[in-house]
Amino acid sequence: MRRKIILAVLILLTFILQGTVFQTLSIASIAPNLLLILTVSFGFMRGKREGLFIGFFCGLLVDVFYGNMVGFYALLYMYIGFFNGFLYKVFYDEDVKVPMVLVAVSDLAYGVIVYGLQFLLRGRLNFFGYLRHIIFPEMVYTVLITVIFYRIFYRLNHWLADNEWEGPRLP
Repeated sequence: MRRKIILAVLILLTFILQGTVFQTLSIASIAPNLLLILTVSFGFMRGKREGLFIGFFCGLLVDVFYGNMVGFYALLYMYIGFFNGFLYKVFYDEDVKVPMVLVAVSDLAYGVIVYGLQFLLRGRLNFFGYLRHIIFPEMVYTVLITVIFYRIFYRLNHWLADNEWEGPRLP
């Protein structure tokens, strides 16, 4: 229960940081996607199920506060967390290079899906302009910020794992 509360606070704190501090630190109107870093990190470190749940709640926050319809971003983040959870047993989570690659691939997929379903269907056909001016700069900025935030999430994950309550202790 304590882990869920801490993760809920972490999701809210990450959402607030993304919407306030990092909007101020945006470069050419491009801000990093901290919720994507959180979703990818915990999917990678904890597996498909936790990636799915964290992704769902991160996406739900984006839907409620910024989305046009509830459920689009929740589903998108949920899939990103789930698919990154497949690598839970394959790679070691200490090294930051693999999560950086996962964040880059996930952010690229995120950008292409958002373009395809939000803009292309409305008749905006300038995909390469969107790719060059929005998707790639956001991906690079998000990957650079991953170096800092992944280490924080990694330490927090290990602290939570070390302090998990495993049931009643007998004397």
